[in-house]
Amino acid sequence: MSGFGPELEVGIARLRAEIANLHAELMNYGLVVWTGGNVSGRVAGADLFVIKPSGVSYEQLAPENMILCDLDGTVVQGTPGASRTPSSDTAAHAYVYRNMPEVGGVVHTHSPYAVAWATRGEPIPCVTTAIAAEFGGEIPVGPFAVIGDDAIGRGIVETLSGHRSPAVLMQNHGPFTIGPDARSAVRSAVLVEDAARAVHLARQLGEPIPIAQDALDERYRLASQLSP
Repeated sequence: MSGFGPELEVGIARLRAEIANLHAELMNYGLVVWTGGNVSGRVAGADLFVIKPSGVSYEQLAPENMILCDLDGTVVQGTPGASRTPSSDTAAHAYVYRNMPEVGGVVHTHSPYAVAWATRGEPIPCVTTAIAAEFGGEIPVGPFAVIGDDAIGRGIVETLSGHRSPAVLMQNHGPFTIGPDARSAVRSAVLVEDAARAVHLARQLGEPIPIAQDALDERYRLASQLSP
């Protein structure tokens, strides 16, 4: 990999393999269909990230066709996968990495229950201890934005900056999750769909009971202490 030192090359190779493998988790949990959705991960020690190519089936994803980009979302030429077109959400991921240096992974899915909430433009209320532990409160809604430039990324950053939730429901689009690494962001993507489904089912029976703020805060505090 021309232009990178041996240590960085090893780190990029490991991240390529991790990101390729994590996409299988999106399929395993029913969070995506066809070629939709994406996982990306920041390269440690460099202004770079790895993301999936556009229009490639999940069964065909492999480390060598993951795409390396700089933090402007530009493909790094001369690297494996560079001949392919990166995900249509690449500009959004890049904007998040540029503006939230603590973020090491970004995930977008089309998971049906979370998308259903996004189409309503309604936050998912914090009515289970699982939601309190993972999201620290309601799962917020971000503004409507058109795919293709960094407008979605701006919405993610504006909504999640200073918010305890690692997930946002982008209005009329779907969930995006962030984390200190890509695996953490995938975990949150799985749990946001679980939360969306549980609260939807609860509403079929009646109005869910909200958790008191002090109890919610304590549950989140304890969960945060147990997190690696």
